[in-house]
Amino acid sequence: MFKIFIIEDDKGLVTLLQDYLHKFGYETRAVHDFEAVRTEFEAFAPQLVLLDVNLPKFDGYYWCRQIRSVSTCPILFISARDGKMDQVMALENGADDYITKPFDYEIAMAKIKSHLRRAYGSYAGGGTERSLTVSGLMLDVERLILTRGGDRIDLSHTEAKILDELMQKSGTIVTRDRLLEKIWDTEAFVDDNTLNVYVTRVRKKLAALGIMEGLQTVRGQGYRLTGNWEEG
Repeated sequence: MFKIFIIEDDKGLVTLLQDYLHKFGYETRAVHDFEAVRTEFEAFAPQLVLLDVNLPKFDGYYWCRQIRSVSTCPILFISARDGKMDQVMALENGADDYITKPFDYEIAMAKIKSHLRRAYGSYAGGGTERSLTVSGLMLDVERLILTRGGDRIDLSHTEAKILDELMQKSGTIVTRDRLLEKIWDTEAFVDDNTLNVYVTRVRKKLAALGIMEGLQTVRGQGYRLTGNWEEG
């Protein structure tokens, strides 16, 4: 049974979400203390988080960063703020998706199932150990860890999927359409802005391991992982 943590201060919406999720067999818990969201998250240890932007004390972006510092579980924002920058900020702070209010419960449920499936189910590798290595850079696909030399860095599920595709085709161009197809199996919340944000996050993770120019943008086509950073 998957556990879903709900960080939302609208009690009516929380009740509706919990009732709907329970019908599909999910275990849920809603936050009680909006000053101790991370503590409650760690105590519950959920597989997915539903998170609002506007919250008491600290906003959802803050709590997204806090959760992401200790977990790679999918985080889905559910918010009435529908501006493009709100969605970009959610991604930049570690979210995996963004659903705007009011929303269709069937669409929301499809997104939840999709992210759970990709993170833990049939699209997650079935528990088989798998890793990729390119010029000393190693990706542990299942554990969401990127290492180089003695350094390592944790990845989100989406970052790992992008690197998985790029490393499999190292030295060749991976089209933007292919990356979108690899990452998302629904058309919602997929646009150029979304992919740009994720690629930027991947570049930051590579830079943290000392790879500054390893991921090239090929204008009008896509991206290429060069694999030649060991030589310079």
